[in-house]
Amino acid sequence: MIDTVPRFLNGAYAFTGQGYEAACLLHGSLVYVVPADKRAQLIYLRGGNSSAEMIVVSLMQDGRVARMFPVGAKAGTHVPLAVVEDLAPGTRVEVFVGAPAGVSGTAVIDVGLIEI
Repeated sequence: MIDTVPRFLNGAYAFTGQGYEAACLLHGSLVYVVPADKRAQLIYLRGGNSSAEMIVVSLMQDGRVARMFPVGAKAGTHVPLAVVEDLAPGTRVEVFVGAPAGVSGTAVIDVGLIEI
């Protein structure tokens, strides 16, 4: 039997948009690095958006966009990932947000991962 350990990136964070194409790290605590002796898998994303405009939550892997999730204005989403890929040891996962320039709000984020 393989022991798995759940890991979570979550919280509520204020943001101010700089444009959809200028997404940036939502908060420094929304970073996960796969331990050197493990692999990991992204299992789900839940997101909420308090602003009056759509935002885009991007899961970055080693500085590149891996997945993008639009979250509607004053709405939320829950996306269980049907395609689950192994993340190699040392892979850096970050949660970025993009929003129209000047739009402010709070993003509620819950990303679930499993360490294997």
